[in-house]
Amino acid sequence: MDVKQLIEEGKTYLGIEFGSTRIKAVMIDEKGTPLAAGSHEWENRYENGIWTYSLEDIWGGLQDCYQDLLRDVTNQYQATVSKFSSIGFSAMMHGYLAFDKEDRLLVPFRTWRNTITEEAAGKLTKEFNYNIPQRWSISHLYQAILNKEDHVKDVTFFTTLAGYIHWRLTDKKVLGVGDASGMFPIDIHTGSYDQKMINRFNELVSSEGFKWKLQDILPEVLSAGEAAGQLTAEGAALLDTSGKLQAGIPLCPPEGDAGTGMTATNSVGVRTGNVSAGTSVFAMIVLEKELTKVYPEIDLVTTPDGALVGMVHCNNCTSDLNAWVNLFGEFAESFGIQANKNQLFSVLYNKALEGDTDCGGLISYNYFSGEPVTGFDEGAPLFVRRADDKFTLANFMRTHLYSSLATLKAGLDLMFKEEDVKVDEMFGHGGLFKTKGVGQRIAAAAMNTPVSVMETAGEGGAWGIALLASYMQNKDNEESLQDFLNNKIFVGQTGSKMEPVAEDVEGFDKFMKRYMAGLAIEHAAVDALK
Repeated sequence: MDVKQLIEEGKTYLGIEFGSTRIKAVMIDEKGTPLAAGSHEWENRYENGIWTYSLEDIWGGLQDCYQDLLRDVTNQYQATVSKFSSIGFSAMMHGYLAFDKEDRLLVPFRTWRNTITEEAAGKLTKEFNYNIPQRWSISHLYQAILNKEDHVKDVTFFTTLAGYIHWRLTDKKVLGVGDASGMFPIDIHTGSYDQKMINRFNELVSSEGFKWKLQDILPEVLSAGEAAGQLTAEGAALLDTSGKLQAGIPLCPPEGDAGTGMTATNSVGVRTGNVSAGTSVFAMIVLEKELTKVYPEIDLVTTPDGALVGMVHCNNCTSDLNAWVNLFGEFAESFGIQANKNQLFSVLYNKALEGDTDCGGLISYNYFSGEPVTGFDEGAPLFVRRADDKFTLANFMRTHLYSSLATLKAGLDLMFKEEDVKVDEMFGHGGLFKTKGVGQRIAAAAMNTPVSVMETAGEGGAWGIALLASYMQNKDNEESLQDFLNNKIFVGQTGSKMEPVAEDVEGFDKFMKRYMAGLAIEHAAVDALK
């Protein structure tokens, strides 16, 4: 069957992911081959002390992204889209979207980027003896209770961004287990929320006299492969403003960007891991056993099919690096040189490999926002050097590449060195890995582990959620997600694997000593710039 016929007969799968700076749509065939793509650039706002996106941002962005996909389909295949075999939605995890009985949003969306729940996260971590990060939805809910916010009594449902979009399009208040594991701890033996911790939370807030119990306002948890509802007529009209999309299309469980990253890199099996490096950076390792103690730097989440994952999540990664690349682009334009973005990144990233392995003494802190892993509620991007350090372009660029992964390294070293966690291979994806061989080499040095980048890594989470939509429809009887990915999607694909270079590992370790010792400088900058 040719691609046009495939599309018009609805034998394709659609994945749409809401990232921090871009909403991306990917259409695939049964083998996972990307056929068409669309995107929409967007940016969070900082309003009244909260990082947020408005509902208009969300729906306008989704509709524009979908129309962009349709334009790509028209340009490539002259095809008309009216149906899909299945659809999946994913989005950045965590955060807080709370609704009342009339389905009205009670307060502006509080995204993962907010570091305003320190008190709640600390108390819950102690009560549960389980690391509850500031980003998690339950931290946001409990902090609102501690703050005596009036809206909490009216909450009838709260969810993540992916859960919200899925609900509006299907009328189903559900969430994939991976995304749910960033709302509230999951009991990996039952595949749902930890009942003892739910009971403990209800006891903690019993004196408040709320009409709700926690279990009543959380979305239902589903595992990869389970049916999660169908596109309603209202949902179809909301997604496709042209009115051509039909209702009744099945949807897979909505997932978080962590789960789609694992899927897109084929790292849902034990002793595999992936690092997703873009606006934020996180690394995930599928664990062989539970950790021996609670680490504030390590989140315990799950794969889309419910296996335990150790995750280090850092709020900041490439934003500062990108800002410097843009500055060099401006510099080039001042000389009348029109360098395109890809060329700029390629030249500057490759220049970094010419630098000293320890960056010649230079340090940078890429903290656009707070960074809980190193104890920051707020950030201030900062570049620091001594007069006699080796201040070259190569060292400057290498410093910013190291800085983008430094906080991640600090967290991962706890798993590798304190818990003796074993990982055979890490898979890299996201913007940091787009320039061939550079981000990959730096990441291998940071983790002292082989790093592979698949040819499909650039497709990212939108491709990952499209694969999960396909898995729901195409899995054999009891076929696991890992077997489905191995046998039907990644068969014959190895990607490019890069072993860590000993000198790079040693140089990164030297850089880290300076970086950790210099955190006091960053604290001083944050305080001085308030």
